[in-house]
This record gives sequence, structure tokens and C-alpha cells, in this order.
Amino acid sequence: MILCPPRTVGGCDVRGASPGSRELALLQSEKKMEEIHALVLTGGSAFGLAAADGVMRFLEGRSIGYQTPWAKVPIVPAAVVFDLNVGSSTVRPDAQSGYAAAEAARNEGIPEGTVGAGTGTTVGKWAGLEHAMHGGFGLVHVKRDQWSVSAAAVVNCVGDVTDEKGKIIAGAREAHGAWLALRDPLRAMRRGVAILPANTVLVALLTDAALTKVDSNRVSQRAHDGIARAVRPAHTSFDGDVVFCAASGMPGYDLDAIAEAASEATEQAIRRAVTTGGGS
Repeated sequence: MILCPPRTVGGCDVRGASPGSRELALLQSEKKMEEIHALVLTGGSAFGLAAADGVMRFLEGRSIGYQTPWAKVPIVPAAVVFDLNVGSSTVRPDAQSGYAAAEAARNEGIPEGTVGAGTGTTVGKWAGLEHAMHGGFGLVHVKRDQWSVSAAAVVNCVGDVTDEKGKIIAGAREAHGAWLALRDPLRAMRRGVAILPANTVLVALLTDAALTKVDSNRVSQRAHDGIARAVRPAHTSFDGDVVFCAASGMPGYDLDAIAEAASEATEQAIRRAVTTGGGS
């Protein structure tokens, strides 16, 4: 759960065929709404979207939101991963979870790995859940001169997660530990196994460059390059990958430099998510 400073502009880009989301249409470049007040990345499939209700209640209690003649309405885009296949399918984030997360929000000391939205995540499901490993939550900050970009990633992909050289660091493996992709480099989906629709990578990009709404959407689009560099295969028919970009800060920026930093931060955050989670 991410609380945004005043006058934060939001953008978003969705890839893959199975997203779970809320308020994403408002983030499109041609829509009127400019400001967002929080972002929510959560588990629990569509049930988990209820967490955004709690964040809205938290913000409303502090008079934060879009001013209408009758009330301030907080704008809280949200996206979910499907993790009902791990643990109990009846345990899901709810409105109280979202409110508690908003109360506990902080700028440092944020845990990574199999915590929060990353608790029930798994990776390497292209060969079936029995070959998968833990995913997780990762956070990376990239500083460049006058501005910075942070990426928060929830990793629940169908593909394997690889390092900069393409070496697998978490993914589908055999019982004795060998990577299945070594004998199936194309990672052919095992039809009939339980991989649909239990996958998604969620990323929230945060920058202190004052991007326009159009540029926030462009940065979101470019950051999918980072997913593609860290996940193989990425953006499949079984994934619902979503990248948000929240921008608030100093005017004057190099869009391409910020977009490339966002892509770099995204791939690093994905790798941190699985390496800090102690995948097993």
C-alpha cells in the first residue's frame, strides 16, 4: 500500500491476459482525472480488491481525496495477484487489512520477500504448481542526479526469474533441484495443469520527477521491458501483469532517462523479490 503526496499524477500499463484491477481506466492518458491518492498491490485475487476500501476510508478520515460538491473521494487504483492456491483460499486481504496497511505506512525499514502481497506468490508455474518456487515482494531505489525512481514489485509469474545473464535464479525445477528449462528452453506450457489464472507481476513505480499523465503512462509502458528482462516467458496468456507509475516532484526531466531507470529498477526489484524470499 503506497500513500501518495499531494498532486501525484498516475499512469498505468497492463500486459498479459488475466489482470485483476480497480480504477485503472481513470489512469489512461485521455481520462480527466489527474491526481491519485494511493496505490494498492494485494493478494487474494478479486477478493483482495476490498483492501482498497480500507485505504479509501483511511484517506477520507484525513480529508484526502478528489473534491466533489458533497465529499472528497479518494482515488485509489489497485491490482491483485492470484494466490488462492497457496495456504487457505478463504484467507484474503479485506478492507480492515487495507486500513491497517495505511496506518502502518512508512518510508524506510520496509520488509521484502514472502511478506505482504508477496506472501502467497509463486514463480515458475509453466510446468505446473508442483514444480514452482516462492515468489515475493522486492523494492529497489535508483537515484539519478536531480531525480530518482523506486520500483516495488510483487512477483507471481508463470515464468522463471533470471539474472542479468539469463541464468535462472528462481523457477520451475525438478524434485532433485535441476531447472526444468535446461531440457525445455522454450518453457512450453504444460496444458491441463493448474496454472490458469494463478500468475501476475505487479509493479508500482514512484518518481520525484513531475511527469505529465501522458509521460507517466509512457514510463509504465517502458517499465514492462524490465519485466521481460527478468522473467521468461513474460506477459503470457496466463499472466495479468500491471505496472503503475506515480509521479510527484520537480519539473524538468529527461523522459527517456527516467523510463530506462524505471525499467532497470523493475527488473532489479523482481530479482530482489525472489532472492529475499528464500525461494523453496
